[in-house]
Amino acid sequence: MSSHHDTVRDQFSRQAIPFSTAPSMRDDKALQLLIDAAATNAADTVLDVACGPGLVACAFAKVARQVTGIDLTPAMIDRAQALANERQLGNVGFQVGDVLPLPYPDTTFSLVVSRFAFHHFPNPAAVLAEMRRVCRPGGRVAVADLMASPDPKKAAAFHRMEMLRDPSHARALTLEELRTLFARAGLRPPTETFWRMEVDVEGLLERSFPAAGNLEVIRQMYVDSVADDALGLATRRENGRVRITYANVILCA
Repeated sequence: MSSHHDTVRDQFSRQAIPFSTAPSMRDDKALQLLIDAAATNAADTVLDVACGPGLVACAFAKVARQVTGIDLTPAMIDRAQALANERQLGNVGFQVGDVLPLPYPDTTFSLVVSRFAFHHFPNPAAVLAEMRRVCRPGGRVAVADLMASPDPKKAAAFHRMEMLRDPSHARALTLEELRTLFARAGLRPPTETFWRMEVDVEGLLERSFPAAGNLEVIRQMYVDSVADDALGLATRRENGRVRITYANVILCA
């Protein structure tokens, strides 16, 4: 049986280009929201955990002194380095590596961030503990991710669908679960910044690589949820297309 790491590498090797070009991922306003929520300044040394194609790291590099991105998937790191080169950013570097443990000494960074990765971690509490470990006293730890519905039935339906759509998915957490992670990590109560991300379902499916035969099942799950919001994604039809809304949060402590 392949490990979760193998599944993540497989999925994100295929997603490296489509993920990095998706409008919702490249959205400058959403990136600026994270930079602002993390109170980023010109003296900061930043670590981007599970940095993917480098969109977050490169955005922070325009503000912070130095940025490091780490990701498990070599194809993502190649994409991130290409993006940094394209933007002529000399203060950002990337490495292939695992997040458990993070390969850095204690108190290395003033700001440790992670965006849209926690729902891929089988043990998010351990990852947050590592993020805190490598953050210096007085620094900040920021997690941005989508939120599962507080309705357990809708959260379970969303989880079933996501496991089909993206096998590297672990589990989306509710806002209360994310808050609990921060408390258990010994962090102060975080500030909370909310935003919504509008997504076209067909565009999302074009960037997804489910197992053979599952695509129509997944598409039908979205279509069926138009009637009753079974997935907790405010699924609706607009101009003949099915669209969803992800409810996202940035927690910073």
